Amino acid sequence: MKVVIPVAGVGNRLKPHTITTPKPLLKVGNKAILDHLLEPLIDLNPEEVIFVIGYKGEQITKHVREKYDFKSTFVMQDKLLGLGYALHMAMEHVHGEPLLVILGDTIVDCDLVRFTGAGDYVLGVRKVENPQRFGIAEIEEGFVSDLVEKPDEPKSDLALIGLYYFSDHALLKKELAQLVASGKTTSGEIQLTDALDAMIKNGVKFKPFEVHGWFDCGKKETILTSHQHLLSKLARVRSVDGSIVNPPVHIADNVRIQNAIVGPNVSVDEGSVILDSIVTNSIIGRNVRIEKMILDESIVGNDAVIIGEKKVVSVGESTEIGGL
Repeated sequence: MKVVIPVAGVGNRLKPHTITTPKPLLKVGNKAILDHLLEPLIDLNPEEVIFVIGYKGEQITKHVREKYDFKSTFVMQDKLLGLGYALHMAMEHVHGEPLLVILGDTIVDCDLVRFTGAGDYVLGVRKVENPQRFGIAEIEEGFVSDLVEKPDEPKSDLALIGLYYFSDHALLKKELAQLVASGKTTSGEIQLTDALDAMIKNGVKFKPFEVHGWFDCGKKETILTSHQHLLSKLARVRSVDGSIVNPPVHIADNVRIQNAIVGPNVSVDEGSVILDSIVTNSIIGRNVRIEKMILDESIVGNDAVIIGEKKVVSVGESTEIGGL
């Protein structure tokens, strides 16, 4: 089996953090978004993992090669023309093997062995309260009958979550090539959904596989909510003399905390210092200094210094707020 993971996007909705770091390498819970995707792949023993890279792709290449032993290939996406175009570029590296596609900007808590064994063609879905915001799968007799992108009057509440399996990818490859050749776009992009819909109309039966753990990491609000859910699964509890730690938290071993309250729902990366402060519901990067602050629902990038008063912040790398 081969795996394709598109990770070429710029991540505009997560600026300033994505100015220096590609979105897949932002920390959520206790590790990078990309690590949440790659670690479960080990059980599948993939023949090759193909990354479609673009913005700051060299950081993703370095991260993968340093942390993982599986064969990895990196395809540079020359134009940001949508997910369908990204997969079309990756297809030159996929031949007769089964194919698993995982989008690089969401985290899915799913048994991938069960997922790939659920049928010849499988789409990951999840029930949502606001189907108008998503690509929606309509179901008839246990199979996907139609795919509708952000319907005004949805007939289903099952959203596509960015997880796809093809036991035979030949028709997918053909439909993507036709979309690219024709120049057909939806909302200005070449859409994977259009290729999948064409496959359904050609008789392919996609089995819906409902996933219960799906964590969106597309913007600050959703990344913090996902962060809270993922931290709640961590069993590690750390006490700090002279301070209060309210789990769930993840605090790296060489973090210094003094006269502070940390948590719940806080991760603090390596080398950071928190003094005389209260930090809740936040993601704190590496080598950050927080002093005399009350932070809630905040994201603080690496090497930032924040000293002062109560704030809600979203601070990029190497930023200083307050005075020394």
